[in-house]
Amino acid sequence: MTRIPLRRWLSQRVPRTRKSQRRLYQAAVLAVVLLFAPVTAVRAYASPYQRTAASVPYEPVAIVFGAGAPNGRPTPYLARRLDVALDLYQRGKVTVILVTGDNSHPGYDEPTVMRDYLVARGVPTARIVRDFAGFDTWASCARAKKIFGVDHATLVTQDFHMPRALLLCRAAGIDGYGVPDTGESVDGENELVHDSAREVLAGIKAWGQAVFQPDPVLGKKETGVANALAAAGVKAAALLR
Repeated sequence: MTRIPLRRWLSQRVPRTRKSQRRLYQAAVLAVVLLFAPVTAVRAYASPYQRTAASVPYEPVAIVFGAGAPNGRPTPYLARRLDVALDLYQRGKVTVILVTGDNSHPGYDEPTVMRDYLVARGVPTARIVRDFAGFDTWASCARAKKIFGVDHATLVTQDFHMPRALLLCRAAGIDGYGVPDTGESVDGENELVHDSAREVLAGIKAWGQAVFQPDPVLGKKETGVANALAAAGVKAAALLR
């Protein structure tokens, strides 16, 4: 079998006429627009709902999304999310913190790692509720609504992830705002590029989840959030407005 040099193979496939080249260019532009349209739309939708820790209005519950806890320790991204939640709690902007993450196999317990991190920094254990089946953003949002009965919340995650979290939680029926961690990328420019590229594809998935609303792992209803609020003297009406 004769091997054709790559340069020659490519040159044979490049359109030679201006008309063909123009069509190829238009097709490439259209493909880029279609690829980036979902994530652009997610960001445009979520923009009005993002706040700082100082400006966000009070909500009874903060939802903190998991971001990995290898070897029983939060990743740098997750630690920074938890620091934002701690700041909100100390400012009196939230009363209860719902930590949602992965506990799908023995030896890996993201929500407990998240709880322990906050407790070590002064948040009472009674003010923290764990969701063990927050396997992705949609699952965390849908379970917060359907399992824990949360209608209003402040969302906490990184700034690149926040638009998608806001879209999905609002699609699940949770109103409120998001307070993102806006710090620099954990691993510099390379990780920032990786995270941004991932959000392009995740934006497509997010719109599909927002529209079709697939059922996540559900199970029986949990009263942990309502009980924690009641113990703190917050009436259920503040949760389900």
